[in-house]
Amino acid sequence: MDMLFFDSTQTLIRMVVSAVVVYLCIVLFHKVSGKRSTSQLNNFDWVVTVMIGSIGASTIILKNVPIIEGMASVVTLLILQYLVTTYASVSAEFANVILSEPRVVFYQGQFLPEAMRKERLTRQEIECAMRSEGIHDFEEVAAVIFESDAKLTVVPKRESNDRFDEQGNIKPSDTLKPLL
Repeated sequence: MDMLFFDSTQTLIRMVVSAVVVYLCIVLFHKVSGKRSTSQLNNFDWVVTVMIGSIGASTIILKNVPIIEGMASVVTLLILQYLVTTYASVSAEFANVILSEPRVVFYQGQFLPEAMRKERLTRQEIECAMRSEGIHDFEEVAAVIFESDAKLTVVPKRESNDRFDEQGNIKPSDTLKPLL
């Protein structure tokens, strides 16, 4: 109970200095590593981000983790993320292993219950995404896609006459074809 609110001035100063240095290093490292490390996160990027946060916190709070060791761990994770994402951008097979595939969860006025169940999405979440796009009528939506970064993308129906095939069915857009 002795150190519940305050340990010592030296410990407090160490934590403040550590927090400033760790903060500056992580911001600088992320700036150097590029937008990928802070953009819309897929599962892989999210794991790296959580790990970096944990390392940063440990480096600030724990006396036995020197700043240089904590920052070396952060740099190592960012280098690994760079290498993995670079390889994923040139190898479709590898990308399929580390990234989740987008999935159509609403198509041509119909909710797709099997896809929704697999992604653990509710009708309310899909409707919310539609409303966020200013769409209030299911007939205005060509599709809703649950993306790799866990965002719901609402694809509105095209306005042009070329959206129907010979049988009068709506033709999927070029970005939807691979997902169907």
